[in-house]
Amino acid sequence: MAGSKQIKFKNLDQKNELRRPKNRTAQVVRREKSVKTGTLWDRLRIRKRRRKNMARVKSQKSQKRRKTFVRFLPIYILMLPGLIYLFINNYMPLPGLVIAFKQYNAGKGIYGSPWVGLKNFEYLFTTSDAFVITRNTILYNVAFIVINTTLAIAVAIVLSELEGKRKKVYQSAILLPNLLSTVIIGYLVFAFFSVENGFINNTILKALGKDPVSWYSEPKYWPFILVFVSAWKSVGYNCIVYLATLMGFDKSFYESAKIDGATRWQQIKYITLPLLRPTIIMLTMMAIGRIFYSDFGLFYQVPMNQGALYSTTNTIDTYVYRGLLQMGNVSMSAAAGVYQSIVGFILVLGANLLVRKIDRDSALI
Repeated sequence: MAGSKQIKFKNLDQKNELRRPKNRTAQVVRREKSVKTGTLWDRLRIRKRRRKNMARVKSQKSQKRRKTFVRFLPIYILMLPGLIYLFINNYMPLPGLVIAFKQYNAGKGIYGSPWVGLKNFEYLFTTSDAFVITRNTILYNVAFIVINTTLAIAVAIVLSELEGKRKKVYQSAILLPNLLSTVIIGYLVFAFFSVENGFINNTILKALGKDPVSWYSEPKYWPFILVFVSAWKSVGYNCIVYLATLMGFDKSFYESAKIDGATRWQQIKYITLPLLRPTIIMLTMMAIGRIFYSDFGLFYQVPMNQGALYSTTNTIDTYVYRGLLQMGNVSMSAAAGVYQSIVGFILVLGANLLVRKIDRDSALI
């Protein structure tokens, strides 16, 4: 073409070397040089080749994504019911959070009710029971996290040592309390602590020559009773995750430790617990996120809603429920839920940042 510049080569080897570069960098350099100094035909040919390469890469990526989707399609189908439930139960109600900032009127609806700002939150903080319910909620949850986690790890380690049918029998036995409803558990506790017909008053204390105790009128006993009932009910379920993690450990670690003369306690201390640490941290942080929540059935049904026990059994959830029954104010209950969620979210982030500073690999994010 007139006025165009032709690339001149001294020999054929130089031309072949330019056309067939040894690495990617040389190929890029050749293309840039050809675009700048080559003929118009060369530039058009290189651009056409680039478009073809890009189209081929996109096609390969699309085929790879399609193959991956087809490969995991059964898992997606199995996951679908859980996702639908999660969406309906956790995400669809989110617009209803505005109730916490309104004076809800059923006749006007959620969005037609008047705004009251943060007035509904005063219900939790201006009451004389605010300190008691907050203290009970936090201290009980801290006790549950420490005791239940420790017992769950211990039970999981013991179960991992068992073999054969005994392991299945014991695992089923300790899981059974978690399958019982709170109402049944409440009556089981009542059967033990009833003043007139309770097992403890009529059997144990009577044999020891002690006077009967009015358990449902003495608040000082109930922190221990509730912690014990919570551990009995939840340890079997909580140990499942730890037991599944233990089953995945490489047995060669323990075999090497045995050859080196390590005792069983040393194996637990230096092998089992360090390997369990990521699981313990993850489950603990999830529990911290719900530290402002309480097991409603445990604190309402098990003490039989006895007014004499409110000082040690009243938590945020039970307090809001009783307030809702007395005043029928839905907005105040919604405000309590928003408050618990926000505080739990902040605590999870704080705990994660703390873990991240200590051990970055064990953090959630």
